[in-house]
Amino acid sequence: MTEIIDLILSISQEIKDIKARIEIFRQSRAELLKETWLDNQDVLQTLHISKRTLQTFRDNGTLPYSKIQGKFYYKVSDLEQLLQDNYYNHNFKQNGSK
Repeated sequence: MTEIIDLILSISQEIKDIKARIEIFRQSRAELLKETWLDNQDVLQTLHISKRTLQTFRDNGTLPYSKIQGKFYYKVSDLEQLLQDNYYNHNFKQNGSK
């Protein structure tokens, strides 16, 4: 019986180790992607918005950008921040009321 318990504990520890490795890998990939730059077309497809809406985001400072020889580029981290800043969860009620 103790052999089975030892085996279960060993497997459990291995699973924890694998989970930790996966999390480290996920975080390192996320950091790499945050400094990735996207062009207009990628942003339009990612956010499912029109060219005009993207232009408005640039014009009013909603989305930072870089312009090189007439072509616009955007950081993935800035897109994530825009989405996070405008996140709304209708199931969440402020002040603890429901």
